[in-house]
Amino acid sequence: MEVLGTVHIVSNRIVKKEAKEPSPCFQNTFQQKGNLSMRNIKVTLAYDGTNYYGFQEQRGTPYQTIQGVVEDRLSRLAKRQIRVIGAGRTDTGVHARGQVVNFDAGSWKIGAERVAYALRSLLPEDIVALESVEVDPAFHARFSAVSKSYRYTIYNGKYPSPFLRLFSYHVPNPLDDGAMREGAKYLLGRHDFSAFRALGTPVKSTVRTILESRVNRVGDLIYIDVRGDGFLYHMVRMIAGTLIRVGKGKIPPGEVEDILFEGDSLRGGPTAPARGLCLEKVEYHT
Repeated sequence: MEVLGTVHIVSNRIVKKEAKEPSPCFQNTFQQKGNLSMRNIKVTLAYDGTNYYGFQEQRGTPYQTIQGVVEDRLSRLAKRQIRVIGAGRTDTGVHARGQVVNFDAGSWKIGAERVAYALRSLLPEDIVALESVEVDPAFHARFSAVSKSYRYTIYNGKYPSPFLRLFSYHVPNPLDDGAMREGAKYLLGRHDFSAFRALGTPVKSTVRTILESRVNRVGDLIYIDVRGDGFLYHMVRMIAGTLIRVGKGKIPPGEVEDILFEGDSLRGGPTAPARGLCLEKVEYHT
């Protein structure tokens, strides 16, 4: 097994845009409402996203989402409507080992640490509540986060695996993981990631900071691990698609830097399938 440390090379290209700080009105939804006496409960979730239309609830539609299922089960337990806030809006088919949500328990008479236990008794087998704790009223699962970690898994075996098919992207062509590792270096640092964003998705700023960018091979499995202060829509999947092109020898590793600088998504790879992506961890100030 080869395990590599975090790469510490940062591109010296000039960032084209400056990031904007989130609007104060979004920093703390609960403070904005003036409700500082709430019982704010934080729950960590793991789930297989295969059978869900992403995390975020699609109000007024028949689509089943992770948020919708969790809110339904919490509402049954609390005997009143519960709304949760999620740290990451994972897409259809994307998985999570460390999704974080929070909600106002209000007058619900239950110990915070018992919430996860109670949820596990009602949730379907592809969603698991790992732990629950009471947190400061100012805590917001999304806007209090300082970083998120994602892993993209590639199965590089000759034949498809029936056991890995829902949690990895099968690439039968031999991949040069050394070249992929070299290409991943250029993602480190603060950049305009316009080239790694799905077209037509409005956002105030496309500047993000990548804190870790690693490529590791373990047998036939190749892991792309990325940690950053935030991610654009489809960003990690587009990064994975580009690094796969590097691994196939379609583009040299250094072209990743050029793609970043020029903001040209057409020069990168296609968006890799959702099934290989997993939200691993959300970090907060302690």
